[in-house]
Amino acid sequence: MVPHLLGGLDDLLYELDRADEVLVLERLRDRVALTAPAAERFEPLRYLVVAEKRHRPEPISTRTTLAHMRIASLVPSATEALFALGLGEQVVAVTHECDHPTGATRLPRLTRSVVEPGLEPAQIDARVRELVGAGEALYELDEQALAAERPDLIVTQALCAVCAVSYDDVQTVAARLPGGPAVLSLDPSTLDEVLGDLVRVGEACGEHERGERLRHELRARIDQVAAAVADASRSRVAALEWLDPPFAGGHWVPEMIALAGGIDVLAAAGDRSREIGWEDVAAARPDIAVVMPCGLYADEAAEQAAAHRADLAGTGAAGVVAVDAASSFSRPGPRLADGVELLGHLLHPERVAAPAGLDWHELAVGAVR
Repeated sequence: MVPHLLGGLDDLLYELDRADEVLVLERLRDRVALTAPAAERFEPLRYLVVAEKRHRPEPISTRTTLAHMRIASLVPSATEALFALGLGEQVVAVTHECDHPTGATRLPRLTRSVVEPGLEPAQIDARVRELVGAGEALYELDEQALAAERPDLIVTQALCAVCAVSYDDVQTVAARLPGGPAVLSLDPSTLDEVLGDLVRVGEACGEHERGERLRHELRARIDQVAAAVADASRSRVAALEWLDPPFAGGHWVPEMIALAGGIDVLAAAGDRSREIGWEDVAAARPDIAVVMPCGLYADEAAEQAAAHRADLAGTGAAGVVAVDAASSFSRPGPRLADGVELLGHLLHPERVAAPAGLDWHELAVGAVR
C-alpha cells in the first residue's frame, strides 16, 4: 500500500498501471477530495492509498514540513527508518520489539505478543499456527496508550501477519482515535521496495529530500559490494529463516545474496518465505548455509544452529554461519545494507570488509554428502 501526501484538493495523481485500484479512503474523519474539511492542526495531511506497488505519482513540487508531527511506529523496521531519517524526536511511541536505535528503547511501548515467552522454536511455530488458524491476533495493541500519545501519523505494515499488529486492527483503532490520525502501511517484498519506503516515510512526514538522500546513501553502499564481487565465483547459499521446521528466507533475502556475490538455492527475489524439508535443503546442494532465524540475534541463531547440527551437516554445506537476523535480515529497513555487506564479506572476505558492529558465528558441523 503506497500512500502519497497531497498538498491540496487540486493536486493531481496519476495511476498509470492500475487505475481501477485507486481507492479514495477517508482520513478517518474527513473524506479525501470531496469537500474541503474544516481547518485542523495538520490539515494538509490527506491521503490517497493506492493498492499497487508500482505506482508512479505526479511529482509534487511543494511540501509542508511538519516539524511537530507526532508519530507512532507499530513495526521495528519503521522505527529504524524514522530515526535514520532524523525524525526520531517526532516518534512518540513504538512496539515492544523496537530495540534500535537506543533512543527508541526509551519510548512508551504500545504492543505486546500473545505468544508465551520461553517457548522452543517448534513450540513457537505450533502456537503461531494455532492462533492464526483460529483467526486470533498474535499481538495486542494498547489503544489507551496510543490515544494518550495523540499521534498524527501511525506507521504499520500488512506484509507479515505474524510480525506485528494486524493492519485491520490498526485501522479499526485509528478510526476511534481523536483527531483521525493517518495510517501509513509499509509492505515491501524486494530490496528496491524497502529503499523506496524510506522515501515514502520521509514524504509522509514532509521530508521527501531526506528520504531520497537516505535511499541514495544506502543504495551506494549496496552497489559498492556488488561491484566488488561482480567478477568473483559465486557460492551456492541456503538462507534459513527458521530451523524447526526449516523455512527458506524469502522476500528481499535472495536479492541480498545475489548482490553479495552468491546464488540463493532455495528462493528467488520477491518469493515469500516458505516451509521446506531438510531433504529440500540437501537437494539444493548449498556450499554455505546462513542461519537467520526471524527476529533472533547472532547468539540466539548460533544456539539454534547448534541444536540442529546434524540437520545442517546433512545438507552437505561446507560452511554454516549464524547471523544477526533481527538487525540485518528480518526487518525491511535501513540496516539491510549492513546485511548485504556482511554477506559480501562471508562469501568473499578478500573483497569485502566486515561491517562494523555486526555479530556472526561460524560453526563447524561436519558436512555430510
